[in-house]
Amino acid sequence: MSEKPISPLRRRMIEDMTVRNFVEKTRNDYIRHVRTFTAFLGRSPDTAMPEDLRRFQLHQTQTGVRAPSINGSVSALRFFFTVTLDRPEMGRHLTSVSEPHKIPVVLSPEEVARLLEAAPGPKYKAALSAAYAAGLRVSEVVALKVSDIDSGRLLLRIEQGKGRKDRFAMLSPKLLELLRDWYRIAHPAIWLFPGQDPLLPLTTRQFNRVVHAAAAMAEIKKRVTPHTLRHSFATHLLEQNTDVRLIQVLLGHAKIDTTALYAQVATNVIRAVMSPLDRLTPLIPEKNGKDRPPA
Repeated sequence: MSEKPISPLRRRMIEDMTVRNFVEKTRNDYIRHVRTFTAFLGRSPDTAMPEDLRRFQLHQTQTGVRAPSINGSVSALRFFFTVTLDRPEMGRHLTSVSEPHKIPVVLSPEEVARLLEAAPGPKYKAALSAAYAAGLRVSEVVALKVSDIDSGRLLLRIEQGKGRKDRFAMLSPKLLELLRDWYRIAHPAIWLFPGQDPLLPLTTRQFNRVVHAAAAMAEIKKRVTPHTLRHSFATHLLEQNTDVRLIQVLLGHAKIDTTALYAQVATNVIRAVMSPLDRLTPLIPEKNGKDRPPA
């Protein structure tokens, strides 16, 4: 069966992204956004005018497209018009939207323990434990290789994580024990957590399904995603008084502001702070039997 031919315009855009060393996910996302715009336009996207972009963004807003998707399409279309078509004036007619700021969902240590125990089998228990114990992104968990385990120094090598950066993550003794148990069972050759095809790694979609299934089995009512384990890792470390700059390194954050977000959900840290009202206590007259409570 022959593959569907690629239009010269799409091929040129792919070449432009390849030259700039875009990762595969970004290339696919950009192509998808341009394809969506083309379907809305009803003709070749290189014929679009500023009014077409305005109508498209209005359509996205009216149909309830979420802010991250709108901003993703803005980036893709701006690249398409500015780089591929050499029409930079079109990019000025694209408007990004502000994304609502939400604090991350965090599990308690007890909920994490229940989630890991509910994982279906030793492979997934080890994979979910790696996400929590080392604070890894789902893409980093599934990309782990057997050779990335440095048991002597208790480190995990994260190769080309977010931002195409290599880093080391912590390898706790308990996680090492779980990984060794899994290795003794399956003897994975290359990928630490192989997928249905042993030559390929577990997919992020498979990992996501397992997390949802384990959360349901553990009867956790919160909205749990693979990233919830990473959020919980950072928050629990902060609650243990770990320096936020060290947590930043462990998470691979480029900016300390990103890591500082977890201070908003570290309940132990919040409870430990004394309210200025409590410092006024000595200035408040002691109650006696004649004092009446306020109405």
